[in-house]
Parts: sequence; C-alpha cells; structure tokens
Amino acid sequence: MQELVSPELSRVAVESVLDEYTDHTVYSTLARREKNPAFKRALEELAESERVHLEFWKKYTPYYVPHVGRLKLDIILFMRIFLGLTFTLKFLERHEDSVIRRYRSVAHLIPAGDKRQFESMLDDEEHHENYLMGEVHENRVKYISFVVLGLADAVVEISGIHAGSLGVFNRTELAGIAGVVAGMSASIAMASAAYAQAKQGFQGSAKWGATYTGVSYMVTAIFLALPYFLTASMVLALGTSITIGVVLVAMLTYYDTIISSRGFARQFGEMAGIILGASLALFLAGTVLRELFGIIIG
Repeated sequence: MQELVSPELSRVAVESVLDEYTDHTVYSTLARREKNPAFKRALEELAESERVHLEFWKKYTPYYVPHVGRLKLDIILFMRIFLGLTFTLKFLERHEDSVIRRYRSVAHLIPAGDKRQFESMLDDEEHHENYLMGEVHENRVKYISFVVLGLADAVVEISGIHAGSLGVFNRTELAGIAGVVAGMSASIAMASAAYAQAKQGFQGSAKWGATYTGVSYMVTAIFLALPYFLTASMVLALGTSITIGVVLVAMLTYYDTIISSRGFARQFGEMAGIILGASLALFLAGTVLRELFGIIIG
C-alpha cells in the first residue's frame, strides 16, 4: 500500500492522522471526566468516530506515530470546567472547514476501494457541528445573551460616567464613587428590563435572565471603578479603566463569537469604538460644564 501512495496523499495523511488522533484523544479524555450522561454519550460517540477516521488515514502513513501534549489536554479540560462544554466543543471544531478542504483536495487520489469509506468520513466531518449542538444543551449558553447585555451596557455607560465625572470633578475617587453608585442603580434597572424582555417568549427562566444581566452589570461596574481608587492621576485612572473595559468586552465577544460562529473582529471593533467614543465625548462634555459653570469640587 505504501508504495502506491502519492507524495501529496502521504503528506495529507500525516496531517490528518495527527488531527484525528488529537480529536480522538481529546473527546475520550472529556468523556471519561464527564458527569452528565447525555454529554458523556455524545463525547464517546465523537471519540469513536474520530478513531475510525484515524484508522482510515493510518493506512496511508503506517509508520507515523502521532502525539498529543499533556499541556494541551489540561488546557482543554480547564476550558470545559470554566467555559462550558458547548464553548469547548465549538472551539475544537473551528478547524473543521480547513480539514474538509484538505480532505477534498486529495479526493481524486483515494484508491477506488476506499472511496465509499472516504465519502462517509467526509460526511461525518461536515455534520459534526450539527450533531454536537443537537446533543449538547447547556443552560449557561441559553443565558449568554443576558451576560453580554449586562457587560456591554456597563462598559459603555460606566466608562462614560467615569470620563464625564473626571471632567467635572477633577478627582479620581469622586469619579470612582459616581461609577459605583450609577452601577448599583443601573444594574437594578437593567435586571428589571431583562426580566420584562425574557417574559416575552424566552425559552428559559426570566428570573435567571434578569439575575445574569444585573450581576454582570454590577461586577463590571466594580472592575471599571477600581483604578479610580488606586491612583490620583486622571489620565492613568481613565486609561486603565477603559483598558479593563475593552479587555472584558474582547473576552466576552470572543466567547460569544465562538458559541454563535460569528466573526470576532467586526463585533469587537464596533463595541470598542462605542466605548472609546462615548468616553471621549462625555469627558469633553464634563470638562466644558466645569469651565462654564465653575463646578470644581475638591
């Protein structure tokens, strides 16, 4: 068999053996540690599917021995625990489009006797994601939109309040207090709005939707306020707080785009632009108010 394999098919086989072995090992490891019976069964089926694919490609590169580093497995297990199974599986499946393109690129080189198995394997790869999402239903994914709502609104509004307060008060701790107080009231208002919205056809608990929104808003407001109590420098406090806000938005946007299979750059760029624009506009507005009305505190 090995003498009949073209160099191109051999190269693709090596890459595919490593991919399939990695996926098989990851899914097997996740399955062994999974407590939810339905999730465990889905992971075991995926692991078996990847094992079959692995055996197929090994025929074309029998002497190659793949290896998966322990660190990679530990990172994936960490993701499963803290970010959820849905995110972890969607993250692992991101490369499926490139895998399918690689398989199709050598379809004409597959021996006639292996064609049927090859097409079956290709069909498996193309429908992995649909299968995963059909078998895995996590509550945390159901409520991710409420977390996004609370965090995104908090970053834009509280960053703007801090910036505007600096323009008025010219003291960082007062700006920090203004942000915390505004965050407390706004988190309640946001939670109430989320509760009312969830009552309109949301397939889940309106109470939990409101809780996720309010808590994410308040936690974000506290994080954004911290720099204002740690330094007397307006520039440093504002810059640090906005940086924290942008990082929080980037993290949650990345999580959301992995779950929803949307593009990251545009979604993050829009949010970052709104944060920076709102902060700058309100800082300038606060400065103008202070100059016009002589509002100088401290």
